[in-house]
Amino acid sequence: MQNDLKIYNTLHRRKEVFEPINTPHVGMYVCGPTVYGDAHLGHSRPAITFDIVFRYLQELGYKVRYVRNITDVGHLENDADSGEDKIAKKARLEQVEPMEIVQYYSDRYHYDMDLLNIKKPSIEPRASGHIIEQIEMVKKILDSGYAYERNGSVYFNVGAYAEKFPYGELSGRKYEELIENTRELAGQEEKLNSADFALWKKAAPEHIMRWTSPWSEGFPGWHMECSAMSKKYLGNRFDIHGGGMDLMFPHHESEIAQSKAANKGEEPVKYWMHNNMITINGQKMGKSLGNFITLQELFSGNNKILEKAYSPMNIRFFILQAHYRSPLDFSNEALQAAEKGLDKLMAAAELLTKLKPQEKSGFDVDHWIAKCYEAMNDDFNTPILIAHLFEAVRVVNSVNARLETISAHDLEKLQAKFKLFVFDILGLETESENNEQSALLDGVMNTIIELRQQAKHRKDWPTADLIRNELTKLNISLKDTKEGTEWFVDK
Repeated sequence: MQNDLKIYNTLHRRKEVFEPINTPHVGMYVCGPTVYGDAHLGHSRPAITFDIVFRYLQELGYKVRYVRNITDVGHLENDADSGEDKIAKKARLEQVEPMEIVQYYSDRYHYDMDLLNIKKPSIEPRASGHIIEQIEMVKKILDSGYAYERNGSVYFNVGAYAEKFPYGELSGRKYEELIENTRELAGQEEKLNSADFALWKKAAPEHIMRWTSPWSEGFPGWHMECSAMSKKYLGNRFDIHGGGMDLMFPHHESEIAQSKAANKGEEPVKYWMHNNMITINGQKMGKSLGNFITLQELFSGNNKILEKAYSPMNIRFFILQAHYRSPLDFSNEALQAAEKGLDKLMAAAELLTKLKPQEKSGFDVDHWIAKCYEAMNDDFNTPILIAHLFEAVRVVNSVNARLETISAHDLEKLQAKFKLFVFDILGLETESENNEQSALLDGVMNTIIELRQQAKHRKDWPTADLIRNELTKLNISLKDTKEGTEWFVDK
């Protein structure tokens, strides 16, 4: 195991502290998606970022327990303590059960992650499956004196906490400024002050998702799930907590506060890691701005913003070209440039397997290998690693053109480490054959869906049902929407 790996700790970012991991066992918790819609481009960055962390830690010999949650309850509109549950709202609009929404979009999320070659986490818990743990943690926070109950809801007392602990240390905010700048929202009258956040909410009569608790029939606050589930699977204090920068406040800040309140002031996390955001042509991505792109739209090209379809590996390589803490701006030009670079990298990988060695080397392979590890040990610096890989691409092309030489021993090492960094650590895949098969399957499915639509138009329901049922046997699901029929492969 290499012991010189250092990560940038968001909690100490002002001091520019890079901290080493000094334990053979690593517990890592990453906030996963709220499954009420298709995964979009923004979802791909934390997935790929922490997939790289997972892969590289394993390569170094660490035993990693990687926990990535699914949020399926308690995440209200606008990330507030009032309003409708995002999943329940989707269920009401589509007139289905909330857990149908959860299952459908979880399956689609996993399908997209498989296409991006994201390794499955060690554990993928759902918030709704850990209500008991969340209730027990709320009890502990109440007992510690950092929470209060009002009319069946329980709120975290940020003011009482801030008297003893530095609330806002992760995001760099101060409690006094929060009190001054936080606006009062409708339905917040129960709180002692506007900065307090819900640990448990009493369900309104129309609220679909509810559980019995000592305080009311209701549901946990959004922040509670991660504190309760990380504690269950990783203990009171674990190594790495990751997620997007947009989660730093209020979500992760609330996690720190409630975990410390429940565990006698113990810091829950050693290293906080946050990936930066993806913008589109300089703008934040959002449905209201009309620049929202799902992963399936990227893969199919079916979005007015896109000039063409982009493969999953094209997306993965594009994201890896920037350091995870740096902002990343999407554009068709940037993706097409990444596509060309990926093609060169894959061509060199293929050519490397066919090179013939000579007696001596004109390339210092050991120094190159050391630089590759040095890049990854420096806070998982994938763009620097990629630069070193293209240095090897130049050597491969030069050796093939007989402008440079490499010995058999060095060629063997170069082949092994090039494969390791390109395919095992960066997680890239060759796509030519997969793309042909994917295009063929898309064409076949479009034809089948059209035949089913024609049968429904003729009111030939037995034929329409037969098509759906036969596809189900092949683990292919159909979903009829206002825009048409969507299909996906069940995993």
